[in-house]
Amino acid sequence: MKKEDLRIVFMGTPEFAETALRKVVDSGYNVVGVVTMPDKPIGRHGSVLQSSPVKKYALSVGLPVLQPENLKDECFIKELKALNADIQIVVAFRMLPEMVWNMPPMGTFNLHASLLPQYRGAAPINWAVINGEEETGVTTFFLKHEIDTGDIIRQEKVSIAHTDNVEIVHDKLMYLGADLIVKTLDDIITGNLNTKAQKEFFTNELELKPAPKIFKETCRIDWNRSSKQVYDFIRGLSPYPAAWTEVFMPDGSKFDLKIFGADVVNSNPAEPGTIDTDGKNYIEISTKDGALRITDLQQSGRKRMPVKSFLCGNDLSSCRCSSPEKIEE
Repeated sequence: MKKEDLRIVFMGTPEFAETALRKVVDSGYNVVGVVTMPDKPIGRHGSVLQSSPVKKYALSVGLPVLQPENLKDECFIKELKALNADIQIVVAFRMLPEMVWNMPPMGTFNLHASLLPQYRGAAPINWAVINGEEETGVTTFFLKHEIDTGDIIRQEKVSIAHTDNVEIVHDKLMYLGADLIVKTLDDIITGNLNTKAQKEFFTNELELKPAPKIFKETCRIDWNRSSKQVYDFIRGLSPYPAAWTEVFMPDGSKFDLKIFGADVVNSNPAEPGTIDTDGKNYIEISTKDGALRITDLQQSGRKRMPVKSFLCGNDLSSCRCSSPEKIEE
């Protein structure tokens, strides 16, 4: 089979998916249609509609675009069938109903941003960094009923530097994943597919680390943990959605503070959550076994800024941070 003979429908929304779609098109494959999220209203009154990165690119190269509100909608299913795809590719998109992923004769494969079966779930990049992993990667696999459990087609690994935050790792995987999709398509057209069941990669499900969706409370810093654990937690959520802590003032008032960067420092033992600052140059917050020196942060309702800028108008002396286990009224 030649590249131009393989009819592909691509499904995705964010930049991570747009990079993959661009690579598939630039590699000479025949993308006959694109499915992405509906345009989002933005602005104060929601009067402006914002298209997804995938839609913007698809339209720029003349690809047909479908934007269903409901993936089970009869009109959408009819339009999708009319594209007569041989195979579908899914990257950073919604969970598909069986009537969609089972439609093309050659199936549907997904690009997942982890080395499956590790980190199944919605936030694999974040959790890999939070857990202090030194290596992660991308996986292509065929979809089946259970989420992120289908047979593995290909994998590629990449190292995580101890200073990498989730944005850096995201970008590494974005380009690595785009290349992996093309390699997977090359395997398909040459008949060189060699899939493996995920159960071949582990002996006990207790070995598997999950990657559940991240909520605001997930991002709250626990200063009772070690400096290394808190450091990894911060970089695993930076710059988005960002780790945060609750700061208590001497007068009893409190406010939320997002922390985007920090360095581990040697410090005299103190109660976890204790703030040490000279009021001009640094803020250090105690952990179970040391402290972190904060580099940049953001108070609720204000802009992100370096610590020195923050201290020009804020006094954190005699303040402290709470942890989830010690929420005070």
